[in-house]
Amino acid sequence: MAITLVNPSGLPEIDVYRQVSIATGSKLVFIAGQVAWDAEGITVGEGDLAAQVEQCYLNIGTALAEVGGSFDDVAKLTAYVVDWTPDKMPLLLEGMSRAAAKLGITPVPPATLLGVAALDVPDHLVEIEATAVLD
Repeated sequence: MAITLVNPSGLPEIDVYRQVSIATGSKLVFIAGQVAWDAEGITVGEGDLAAQVEQCYLNIGTALAEVGGSFDDVAKLTAYVVDWTPDKMPLLLEGMSRAAAKLGITPVPPATLLGVAALDVPDHLVEIEATAVLD
């Protein structure tokens, strides 16, 4: 496995991600920001942040599988959420949890969450990009 996830002493331990990832593989994989489109380009979960987060994670899983990877290979995630406020965190976590259950994973690589004014189309509430390292 090319990724080792660590919570260094002296930094807070966060339930949903680790503070550091150590990459030792040789192939970097950059996955474009995934939005809540299905394979036909139809928006899934219009107006439903949890459903859209779930679809973003499923799309990342599909992209990783295509290149021979999995969420175990993810070194970093970045999520962009439209009009972010802390009260949206339960919906974000719900979507992550539903995707994790479907994919059979525990996605905990380092992550960054950014609030943004808008995304590519008005129906999209979240976009998530990933960087992975494969052996």
